[in-house]
Amino acid sequence: MVKATRSSDSSTLEPGVMPARGRGLAGLRPQIAEALTGIEQYAEERSFAGWDPYDALNSPVLRTLSLGLKYPRIAVTQALKRLPVNLRPALLVKPSRNPKGLGLFLAGAVRRYRATGDEAHATRAHALANMLVELRSPDTPHACWGYPFPWQSRAFFVPRWTPTIVNTAFVAHALLDAAETFREERYLRLARSACDFILNDLHRATDQEAICFSYTPIDQLRVHNANMLGAGLLARVGALTHEEELLETARRATRYLLRYQHDDGGWWYAEPEYQHWVDSFHTGFNLVALRRVVRDGGFAEAAEALERGHLYFLRHFYEADGTPRYYHDKRDPIDVHCPAQGFVTMTDLWEVSAAPELLERSARWFLANMQSPEGYFYYRLGKRGPNRIPYLRWGQAWAYFGLAHLEEFLAGTADS
Repeated sequence: MVKATRSSDSSTLEPGVMPARGRGLAGLRPQIAEALTGIEQYAEERSFAGWDPYDALNSPVLRTLSLGLKYPRIAVTQALKRLPVNLRPALLVKPSRNPKGLGLFLAGAVRRYRATGDEAHATRAHALANMLVELRSPDTPHACWGYPFPWQSRAFFVPRWTPTIVNTAFVAHALLDAAETFREERYLRLARSACDFILNDLHRATDQEAICFSYTPIDQLRVHNANMLGAGLLARVGALTHEEELLETARRATRYLLRYQHDDGGWWYAEPEYQHWVDSFHTGFNLVALRRVVRDGGFAEAAEALERGHLYFLRHFYEADGTPRYYHDKRDPIDVHCPAQGFVTMTDLWEVSAAPELLERSARWFLANMQSPEGYFYYRLGKRGPNRIPYLRWGQAWAYFGLAHLEEFLAGTADS
């Protein structure tokens, strides 16, 4: 293990290293389990359907007002996303099942089963997997998943159910978790088909020996975390199926990330200047996927970049009391994604650099500050006040995914 040291520009406490899996965290296990059960009850009462920060264009009212134009679409989406009051019922936005959210819930349910042996979690996992089979993007030759709403980015418009590499990777990893735990071959077949979506349906930019996959089949964007999520999936499946094409493609995609790592260990969200920011959870996506390629893809030459990136993550994305930061250089807004992905990043990379005290402080802060008395988790906290809208995919699924990683880690059953 490598002990993290404080960098000169860090404002967080120094993460330490200890052999045990977070001794101080052990006392939190009942509270973590209670929080997870609360999320399960909340989601199941709603049949895993809910609203999303980006579902504005599911409103017939807002679609009409946006006139089918780029900037009005962005404006109505951002306005609804930022409002702390949920106007979606009045705007005729119906709750929907989100494949990415269901994938996060599936991965969490599998981890809860492995941590506790409770068959209720296995039953929940199989039900979620069946929902995901039904929600595959239509009219596609390979297994892939998109969002149940159209969305407009600064670069392009994405119709409803257009598959993305991000959604597909999260869902396929969850199916692999279920395949490995329950010995279900059909789940592995779906994950392998998702690899064909990445290999055959997405654009790829070639830069010498490096490649970068597009976000969707209809764009040419180069986004680091999206590319790495695809690489991590290819490496994991390739290790299971012994396909060198998948492993080598994963390594080539990872070379793109390595080429653009900053000297301090971080990465921009993407290389175009308008995407030059460094945030917590996308950095976490990069690191977890990079660890997957190093281990499953046999890409040992990337181990040093992984170590530097993880130390950067530990130093820059937390306040001293465990409060998460959104950006590397400022805290607000405090988004539920940040601490949730932080649990995944720190537990998955424990053998790279263990940070038990930071992990404990973060978990205690999260449970004390972002959970409502009703059991669901808030969307955001910030200088302008809290946004307590209980988004299902963005909030509940991510809280569940992160806390389930933590529960499994403390139970000693996590794959290390």
